[in-house]
Amino acid sequence: MLPQALHRSWPVATLSALVFAMVGGAAAHPDGSVSAAGSRHLGQRADHYQHSRGSCGVHTRRLPPPSQFVSTVTNPYMPWIPGTRWFYVGGDERIAVHVLHRTRMIEGIKATVVRDSVKVGGAVIEDTFDWYAQDRHGNVWYLGENTREYEDGHIVSREGSWEAGVDGAVAGVAMFARPRVGVPYRQEYYAGHAEDVGKVLELSTRAVVPAGHYRRVRMTLDTTTLDRAVAEVKFYAPGVGVVRELDLNPEQADTQLVRMVRP
Repeated sequence: MLPQALHRSWPVATLSALVFAMVGGAAAHPDGSVSAAGSRHLGQRADHYQHSRGSCGVHTRRLPPPSQFVSTVTNPYMPWIPGTRWFYVGGDERIAVHVLHRTRMIEGIKATVVRDSVKVGGAVIEDTFDWYAQDRHGNVWYLGENTREYEDGHIVSREGSWEAGVDGAVAGVAMFARPRVGVPYRQEYYAGHAEDVGKVLELSTRAVVPAGHYRRVRMTLDTTTLDRAVAEVKFYAPGVGVVRELDLNPEQADTQLVRMVRP
């Protein structure tokens, strides 16, 4: 359970420090400072994650057979209903997320396709198609993505693209139906390319963003074994999904939901 301080509207620096202190063992203060052990970067806490699948305490679930999946992703904390759109602002970036009326067969499972586009100054800098599916217990599985980064309208990278079952890539869990606080779990695994790990920090906090005030918000900490300097806190509201993404690198923007459009 996070300190009650996190239930308030703290500045980004203070919130970062408090989360850091909880997972890193430092002492945090309301002014945003972190004493002694807190001088280390949060990413160093990822040292115990290894690149091998399911090692060092990272919980890895085996992908259920296709017969165990349902047709629509309806988990209240990740409701990928076709036609739904979300719009976010993070610094200079404008992010649009759209659940398409399309599916893709992956490992014999019909996956929902979600498009995530990032623009700066009206120009697309990243365009990603993510693939999700929900099992009959309500867990949302992440089955891969096709991502493209752009410069001056030209594709410059596809790094991070992967598909479960291809070249050793393994599906991970994007959202549990019944999550457990403090247990690390794999969100994706494609060795050397996509190795995100999640951990639930809080099951019922609050979040205030331009789109509204939300209660019963789940908070997760996302890291990657590929870069120990990467750490991001995400806030998920019931019936909405992600309402805030807080990068614990102070040089990165605080991304917040400004509007959600339902079909």
